[in-house]
Amino acid sequence: MGRNKFSQKEIEKIGKLLRLKNSVNRGKQKLIRHELRVDYEFNISDFNEPGKAFGEEELQDAVKRGAIQILDEATIEAMKAKRARDKARDEAAREQAAVESGEQTDWKKAMEEWQEWENEKHQND
Repeated sequence: MGRNKFSQKEIEKIGKLLRLKNSVNRGKQKLIRHELRVDYEFNISDFNEPGKAFGEEELQDAVKRGAIQILDEATIEAMKAKRARDKARDEAAREQAAVESGEQTDWKKAMEEWQEWENEKHQND
């Protein structure tokens, strides 16, 4: 699930991408959908009816029915920052759990040990 809160500027850009998506070939459509997901955390499947095309008109309908909320730029930026912090925290927790279970090497610790070894090696030369 992606976001459902966007700034007016983001909605305008998403609308342009949707308009473009509906006028290009399948390969380019995939690239545009990827851009929507990655750059805007916008998943068409969160808002469309299965089997129906989703374009700029459907985007505006989603806004009108309240499925998509438009908020001010500052609120959106704060929301994005919080999502980034949460994502980093969750990734660090996953990494730590994998290290503790032996599933993954603690690469940060390994790099520190390697750097210490390198420093000692150069001191002894």
